[in-house]
Amino acid sequence: AKNGREAVRMVREQEYDLVLMDVQMPEMNGYDATRAIRGLGDRFERLPIIAMTANVMKAEVQRCIDAGMNGFIPKPFEREELLATLHSVMAGIGRSDR
Repeated sequence: AKNGREAVRMVREQEYDLVLMDVQMPEMNGYDATRAIRGLGDRFERLPIIAMTANVMKAEVQRCIDAGMNGFIPKPFEREELLATLHSVMAGIGRSDR
């Protein structure tokens, strides 16, 4: 998506298994886009959303969690970091379903 509003529209119109959300986007940032997606209804509350940002301070990670994101990956990242984050988030989602 080019911006947060487009991300929300795309999630509303198509079914996704996972969203990688850049927190710094024009028009609507990733935090607000995540909150908007979570507000779309039950199936969107459980959609895994992983934040991507270059800011790795603890306050930033907490802000992502507070916005409703399930995980966090710092940019730039290596393939192995992405896979580890995906595994961690998906394992957490699986545990919460039981």
